[in-house]
Amino acid sequence: MKKNGLFPGSFDPFTKGHEVVVRKSLKIFDKVIIGIGVNSSKKYMFDLDKRMAHIKSLFENDSNVRIAVFQTLTVNFCKEIGASHIIRGLRDSKDFQYEKSIAHINADISGIDTVFLLTEQRYGAINSSIIREIHRYGGSIDKFVTNPGLLV
Repeated sequence: MKKNGLFPGSFDPFTKGHEVVVRKSLKIFDKVIIGIGVNSSKKYMFDLDKRMAHIKSLFENDSNVRIAVFQTLTVNFCKEIGASHIIRGLRDSKDFQYEKSIAHINADISGIDTVFLLTEQRYGAINSSIIREIHRYGGSIDKFVTNPGLLV
């Protein structure tokens, strides 16, 4: 039986830390679906089509990575696409405390477990909010995002 994992997020933008988590996930799962969650009440900096194209460019040589957009509960999307697990990246213990609660709730309402993977230590300080601020004020995000030119 093939195991599919869903790596959900808004990925505004998709960072090098996210990239590491996907590459680690490929060692565990037969297929990894990168699910871009859309929240109609949220204002995104980077256009959805550009985020999708950016992520596709990073994994164009990986046939076991798929990118999809969803606008529902993550666990419902997992069932829809046949994902047995949710994949979450962790930078530190603060991330773990936050993600652990969500993982417990998701398991309670759906039976779908969450797999936690650490990003590389060198990417531990990267988060999308900081990257958006750097970009908003004209700073370079090249150190934190692979091929950032595809986003603008």
